[in-house]
This record gives sequence, C-alpha cells and structure tokens, in this order.
Amino acid sequence: MKLSKKGEYALRSLINLGIAAEVGRSLVQVTELADSEQLPVKFLEQIVQALKEAGFVTSQRGKFGGYRLAVPAKQIKIGQIVRLIDGPLAPIRCVSQTAYEKCTCPDEEHCGLRMLMLDVRNAIAGILDRYTLADVVEVTLRKLRRDGLPLPFSPEAETGASSARVSARVASKLARRASKPRLDATEGVLHQLLGDYTI
Repeated sequence: MKLSKKGEYALRSLINLGIAAEVGRSLVQVTELADSEQLPVKFLEQIVQALKEAGFVTSQRGKFGGYRLAVPAKQIKIGQIVRLIDGPLAPIRCVSQTAYEKCTCPDEEHCGLRMLMLDVRNAIAGILDRYTLADVVEVTLRKLRRDGLPLPFSPEAETGASSARVSARVASKLARRASKPRLDATEGVLHQLLGDYTI
C-alpha cells in the first residue's frame, strides 16, 4: 500500500476540519483548507467532493458557506478514508478482503509469498483501522499547544498572533526538546503513518 497524493490531501483536509470543529469553527471554505496546507484548490475540491459523496463531510452553500465533518471525528477510521481514496490496503490482490483476485500461483493455499503479504495486509489494516480521525486531531492539537502555536481556524490564528513572539517561543522550546525527542506509542505510530505535518 502506498498513500497517494489524493489520499494524503484527503486525510490532511479531514484533520483540518476536525481541528476546526474542536476550536468551535462551524464551517471552513475549501480555499482555507487549501491555503492552510498549501494544496492546489482545484484538486482539493474534487477530493472534498468525494468525501462529501461518501458521507464524511457536508457543505453549506452561500457567501459564508463551507465544509464541516458530517459525522463525529471519533467515528471516522483512518482506514476508511485510505480505502475510499486509494482502494484496497493489500499489497497483492490475492490477500485483499475487499478486492480479491486469484493470482497466478498454482497453489494459493500453500503459497509462502501470499502468507507473507497477508501478514503485511493485516498489520497495515490493524493500524489504520485502530486510529480514528479524533486520535489524529488530538495529537495534532496537543503538539501545537505544547509548542505555543496558534491553533488553526481559531480566532487567535485568524487575527494573527505576534509572529515574532511566537517564533521566538517556539524556537526556544524546540531547541530544548531537540536534545531529548520523546514520542509515546500512539504518537510514534501516527508519526510514521502521517508524517511531520500532524505531529
């Protein structure tokens, strides 16, 4: 399984909508989502539309319209989104639960490669289906608060906190932490799965 750019953008957008919900922002425009993560607007519009059609986000039209989560973040499994956008998690089709296809192996039942790839599929699915959008949002917000950064989509972020003050404070905190990086088990897995942009 390789997360595509489309899958990455879908997850990043959902994380931002989850953050917006947590800071009390009811709607976020697609241009704001694109700007916050430096994503191409047209491509992101297609992705958000797919998320809407699947029932993960809802929209409101009009000048002050935008998008929000259609269901609580704790009900959205990361694996659901990856499957929706990028398809099956299995590295080969003969171990897929959702898109099985017989492979060219003459004895599938005793195929060592298939057994190995089944373990790989189960490991990936186990992690992606264990974590919810709420888990990722919580870790993201915790890290932002720890580093003294304004929370995206919050009134503080919109009015613009003093960037020099924030930068100096963050640089100081990051320098102290750089000598002893520590991640708990959840944060470590999320870091490996989702990259530095969330934690």
